[in-house]
Amino acid sequence: MTTIIGFAGYSDSGKTTLVSLLVPYFEDRGVKVAVIKHDAHGHYKEAPEADSTLFIRSGASASVVLSPDAVRTYERKTVTLQETIERLKGSYELILIEGFKREAHDKIAIFRTEDQARIVQQLAAPPIACIAADQMLAEAAAPDIPFFSMDAVESIAEFIRSRMRNP
Repeated sequence: MTTIIGFAGYSDSGKTTLVSLLVPYFEDRGVKVAVIKHDAHGHYKEAPEADSTLFIRSGASASVVLSPDAVRTYERKTVTLQETIERLKGSYELILIEGFKREAHDKIAIFRTEDQARIVQQLAAPPIACIAADQMLAEAAAPDIPFFSMDAVESIAEFIRSRMRNP
């Protein structure tokens, strides 16, 4: 069974850094991890001089690059988060989602400042935990849920592992 955990926070809250630290923690322990990142503003771009970028710029609906150890696919189409999760579920034990604060999956709120702590009120459901710069800030924003400090990667990973059906 696949466990899905999201990380919700504003820009510069530490989401990407944390996810990039959690991935090797799980992969090194034999847990296959997929990461889905929300690019709400369409900022992501392929490498400017790559052949695949040239193909997309020339109007191709899709560009697929097959390497000995990877497949990179760029498609011009709209898919939902749920469709993407369904496609990945059979192949990965853990899906970490960065962003998508209004979707219904379990989320951990992450914030560094009082202003960023407003993310808790913007979530579709209360977060399952919170990662914050300090415990007082966390308790003010999200009382009665587990709190982790920003640098407690192993504790955060173990919390996620405890939520996995087949750790």
